Amino acid sequence: MDTITRVGVDLAKNVIQIHAVDAAERVVTRRAIARTRLLSWFANLKPCLVAMEACSAAHYWARKLRALGHEVRLIPPQFVAPYRKGGARVKNDARDAEAICEAASRPQMRFVPIKSPAQQSVLVLHRMRTGYVEERTALINRLRGLLAEFGIFIPQRTNQLHKYFVDCVEDGSNELTGAAREALMRAWAHWQTLDQEIAWFDRQIDEHANQDIQAKRCMEMCGVGPLTASATVATVVDARQFSNGRQLAAWIGIVPKQKSSGGKQRLGRITKQGNDYLRTLLVLGARSAIAAAPRHNDRLSRWILQLQARVGYQKTLVAIANKHARILWAILAKGEHFDPSHAPARPRPTASA
Repeated sequence: MDTITRVGVDLAKNVIQIHAVDAAERVVTRRAIARTRLLSWFANLKPCLVAMEACSAAHYWARKLRALGHEVRLIPPQFVAPYRKGGARVKNDARDAEAICEAASRPQMRFVPIKSPAQQSVLVLHRMRTGYVEERTALINRLRGLLAEFGIFIPQRTNQLHKYFVDCVEDGSNELTGAAREALMRAWAHWQTLDQEIAWFDRQIDEHANQDIQAKRCMEMCGVGPLTASATVATVVDARQFSNGRQLAAWIGIVPKQKSSGGKQRLGRITKQGNDYLRTLLVLGARSAIAAAPRHNDRLSRWILQLQARVGYQKTLVAIANKHARILWAILAKGEHFDPSHAPARPRPTASA
């Protein structure tokens, strides 16, 4: 046990796989450990490098193992897969732990910062809110479809359904029976409950955004509200892990997908890899930026209007989301305030000899 220098841990609900090597990359131990015995096993181990995939409960275990003196690194699962023997066709916990241990040894490997309980608590608000929004959307679509089965057609907008739903259900001239009317009215009451729950989460997220210094700086930008600012601060953890704004944009998945070869650059659609929640919020915020651009005369607003005239509305949305991600990196990594008229400094031409 004293010779172990690196441990790969494949997390699971009850049985956790361990793969440990020494300084010469020889396998020291390869075993499965019950979840309840994991901390005691590491407590008897001298401080070493512990690697895990950034999956469910990974941040919790990382904090616990760090408290025991170990150096913990979380690796994105997509970066571990190439090191698994047998590839996608042969997969088991032992090979996953071995692949994690091997991936952690790579000098250019990228790691995920460990989140604090406070940051994860903020993300709980966002994930619960997203779940309620999805549930409400599914309920609205279900109600609209059920009404159509009885020849009751309401315009597509949610506010139109909200306005006419009760009147349509209580209308005695349609074919709805008593049981169906009662069932639909119970669904209506559930819809109101979901609205109340979402409103509560909105208030909690607004409170966090208005109390956090970094989130308040993010909200200075047009198109970034409390929801986006709060999610960005809680998700990114430390923006200095990215060398520049483009790396943050790539991590969110709003940079072009490259298929370049032989010195010829081929750019396609955005990668859509990384954090889809932040990407969605940034694209939605870009709509607000486009709507507000004609009312301002700063450098960023002029760029938005010129870009929309040149490439159209949809591509402009993605371009603004990309730019907002880069600006957010500057705000979080450098502690700067948003300046819509900021112009990047250009290098001075060198005098010829």
